[in-house]
Amino acid sequence: MGFFSWILFGLIAGALAKLIMPGRQGGGFILTVLLGVIGALVGGWMGTVMGFGTLSGFDLRSLGIAIAGALVVLFLFGLMRRSD
Repeated sequence: MGFFSWILFGLIAGALAKLIMPGRQGGGFILTVLLGVIGALVGGWMGTVMGFGTLSGFDLRSLGIAIAGALVVLFLFGLMRRSD
């Protein structure tokens, strides 16, 4: 996938993760996109390590893995924000 595809995919994953895990993590649209992109990368890495295969395109499995990664990143970000 290209760079802009990952941004779009991260935006979708970040928005869906924010809907699944609402809360007071702070941040706005840009932070949600960044967390979504980071989460998509983390989810892709975790999926590869766990044996789900590589992420090669847009499909439901890739979206699920990206959302799972975004949820992990969003949760960790929320924990870091609370400790401040």
